[in-house]
Amino acid sequence: MNPATPVTAAPFAGPPEKTHLRLGFVALSDAAPLIAAKLLEFGHAHGLTLELCRQPSWAAVRDKLLSGDLDAAHTLYGLVYGVQLGLGGPRTDMAVLMVLNRNGQAITLSNRLADALAKHRTSGGTLREALATLGRKPVFAHTFPTGTHAMWLYYWLAAQGVDPLRDIDSVAIPPPQMVAALAEDRLDGLCVGEPWNAMAEAHGVGRTIADSSEIWPEHPDKVLACRRDFVDAHPRTTRALVQTMLEACRWLDGAGHRDEIARWLARPDYIGIDETLIAARLGDPLDPVNPRRLPMRFFDDGAVNYPHPFEGAWFFTQFERWGIVDARNDYEAIAASINQTQLYREAAARVNVAVPREDVTRELIDGEVWGSGSPSAAYARRFAIRR
Repeated sequence: MNPATPVTAAPFAGPPEKTHLRLGFVALSDAAPLIAAKLLEFGHAHGLTLELCRQPSWAAVRDKLLSGDLDAAHTLYGLVYGVQLGLGGPRTDMAVLMVLNRNGQAITLSNRLADALAKHRTSGGTLREALATLGRKPVFAHTFPTGTHAMWLYYWLAAQGVDPLRDIDSVAIPPPQMVAALAEDRLDGLCVGEPWNAMAEAHGVGRTIADSSEIWPEHPDKVLACRRDFVDAHPRTTRALVQTMLEACRWLDGAGHRDEIARWLARPDYIGIDETLIAARLGDPLDPVNPRRLPMRFFDDGAVNYPHPFEGAWFFTQFERWGIVDARNDYEAIAASINQTQLYREAAARVNVAVPREDVTRELIDGEVWGSGSPSAAYARRFAIRR
């Protein structure tokens, strides 16, 4: 796929148009690039001063991006794409500047349901049979209606013959509130980012039974995003911000830096929980037993961060699959307009970060293949379980 058209004709020479930036984040381990960028002041070398603003929910991130209270944010890929289509709020042109991490999300079940699933699988049973042992309609939580966690949860359920629109009830809960909801027996399962799955296990209220990388290996997760008009008005600032975050992502791959960032994330201003729970899954090695269980990645020599438009288009296919949008045939074009590939390339070149190849193909949990050449319209309409 060719790079998107540059977002602006304004020259890139000169200092940033805006030097003080307010960046939003939610209390999750994958906010690590923002925390590192601020505490190590990577922005100073690029003419920026960063102010981090923790938000209570993804809805708050959305609202403050749209109001201008935040200049940019660590946010859900699917949230940005939903706003672009006017889902759950006013339609606004958005910009994905870069991918902040890959992998690192998980599905956790209540102890009761995890036990039932283990028992049924031992005898060749299914998830559907385990859910039936509850004697009522199961309740699962995700974090935002068009968000990544909702799409992972729905895809995982459907791959095992469970219709997420008919066979379960789903609710949206902010990540920091997930464990309490599970402990209070208000949920049978959840899909959320770390460290909240680790906390559920540590508190004895649930068990993680699937990583998001098992659904889509090396999937994109959180992105750095802003409104499109911010990019148009501040092209040099936006490029400097991407340069700053690439420096932070590269730092996270350094020896011992995952442990260091876990200590920082544990501070009350960021996540505010025991650092051992954060560290436990922040640097998980490859799993020799399950090769699809992959660690959270932040940089990997730049392979993590390029905002491939085809990856964004996948979210549109799932919006269509679940009846969130009507069928259309321009997903690739919309994704190319949102994902700022040319700006990213400019930024990456200035901090000596390689841009990965664009011909990428992955096999998802149900055997479906998604890649840079996949026709999104046909893909969206061939699932047996869909709206």
